[in-house]
Amino acid sequence: MYEFLTGTVVEITPSYIVLENQGVGYLVYCANPFRYEENTETKIFVYQAVRENSITLYGFKTSSEKKLFLKLLDVSGIGPKSALAILANDDNRGLVFAIDNDDDKYLTKFPGIGKKTAKQIVLDLKGKLSDLDSESFAGQETLDLSLNVDSKYLNESIEALLALGYTKTEVKKVAKKLQDFDGKSTDDFLRQGLRLIMK
Repeated sequence: MYEFLTGTVVEITPSYIVLENQGVGYLVYCANPFRYEENTETKIFVYQAVRENSITLYGFKTSSEKKLFLKLLDVSGIGPKSALAILANDDNRGLVFAIDNDDDKYLTKFPGIGKKTAKQIVLDLKGKLSDLDSESFAGQETLDLSLNVDSKYLNESIEALLALGYTKTEVKKVAKKLQDFDGKSTDDFLRQGLRLIMK
């Protein structure tokens, strides 16, 4: 089992990145691939899922994110795609707070999470995430909104939201608001889009 990989990011898509290490390209599914930059040396914490007909790598910016992902997978009704969609929201501290305070309404805002699954998340994880709360999560910093960007970033962020499982209707509403957003990267647009969806 892998704990982490270090290599160069050679490709970024809405749902995964390709990390090259000593001539081998690892396809790694991520909650927000646009957090990474192409042609940069990166350390990614990984979880390897082995199934009957596939071996899949899931990647995380920090060990805290990986631990939270694994705890989410332990919940009945939560698969890797749903867990990644939950982690794509930058407010992981808010997620821990919602679980510890029985806020299932907050949890149902994530794609594929109905009321029953939200209640199950609270039931299974309430009071069990305190060890993560003290650690740093990726992407908690304030966005720098001072630079205008090309619409390429908007388009990539929309593709990423769809890849996470949000509906076209949800994404369309957010896309209209994002047209006036001043970000400097696809990551900025995606984070803002997720914030708007979670409101």
